[in-house]
Amino acid sequence: MSQIAATTAATATAAKAPNPLAKALRPLAVDIAGPLAGFYLLHAGLGLSEFAALAWSSLLPVARTVLGLVGERTPNRFAALMLGVNLVGLALTTVSGDARLMLAKEAVLSGFMALAVLGSALTARPLMSAALRPFLTKGDAARDAAWDRLAADSRPFRRHERLFSIIWGTALLAECVARVAGAFTLPVATMAWLSTVLLITAIAAGAVLGQAAAQPMEKLVRAEAAA
Repeated sequence: MSQIAATTAATATAAKAPNPLAKALRPLAVDIAGPLAGFYLLHAGLGLSEFAALAWSSLLPVARTVLGLVGERTPNRFAALMLGVNLVGLALTTVSGDARLMLAKEAVLSGFMALAVLGSALTARPLMSAALRPFLTKGDAARDAAWDRLAADSRPFRRHERLFSIIWGTALLAECVARVAGAFTLPVATMAWLSTVLLITAIAAGAVLGQAAAQPMEKLVRAEAAA
């Protein structure tokens, strides 16, 4: 009976444990869906100008990033980068006051973020590793410790870790180029939703192509945890 009770308790604990995939995607969904819904509500629903609607709707990801930083016990470099991009973007928006320039500005700033991700691949701590780690460790203490050991001592693991950031940085940079082109050639109302489509496409490309690095890393983490 005690064994059955222990198994039942373990199952209940696992069911209550937060899903790492849902936890990682929840902020992303807020950053994508929130500003888009806010733009159409403010512009089409309340009659604000395209510039004003874009400016106000961009406050949501800024607020989310600030709250995320306050809630972190240790500094989150990725969140800090997002905060910097959003704050600089709002400052430039205030100066320009032009909806097309604002769209282009957001694309250029995301390009800087892409370059930061690419540049971090040359360091010992690639930026995208923080986003990938929950997917591979799955909240398991043994896997989490295995990740730390591999990151410190395994050359193949570090090589794939860098490759993962390179793939994502390249996808985000391509998205930046497409958004800059669209900002000056397409209607603002079109780019308000198309920019989101381009972002989702870049994320999907990063997720699919990133498996070339993530799958070998997961095998290494699993083997190291078992050992």
